[in-house]
Order: sequence, then structure tokens, then C-alpha cells
Amino acid sequence: MSSICDVTGAKPSFGNAVSHSHRRTRRRWIPNVQRRRFRLADGTTVRLTVSTTGLKIIDRDGIDSVVARLRARGVRL
Repeated sequence: MSSICDVTGAKPSFGNAVSHSHRRTRRRWIPNVQRRRFRLADGTTVRLTVSTTGLKIIDRDGIDSVVARLRARGVRL
């Protein structure tokens, strides 16, 4: 499963883990993405990979407006 959010575009970021002795090793910060199924107003269902921030955006704006924004951006659902 890809760890890229469909709503926000959040994807893994990279950096260093720094220990107490300041030794640096490479690490990744992976967003908390989940596969969720949403029901639109017309009765159809849409399955999205969304992060927790994306879920808050869907709660705030509504799934229909978020899906309309995604389709206007050219995302195939």
C-alpha cells in the first residue's frame, strides 16, 4: 500500500535519527494513512487512502466537496 494521502498529498519524509552521543542514522517519518470507504450523497462509494489530517478535512468540509476538489485536480477515483 502506498503511503501517500489522496486528500493532503502527505508522503514519507526523510532525515536523521540523532542519538544521545549525536551519532546520526537515516530514518523515515511515515504518515498515518488508512484505507477508508466513504459514501457520497448520490449513493456511490469511494475508497480513498487518507491520512488522519485528511480525515479531519473530510469531517470539516464534507466528503462530497473533497471528492469534487479531487476530481477537479484530475485524480481518478
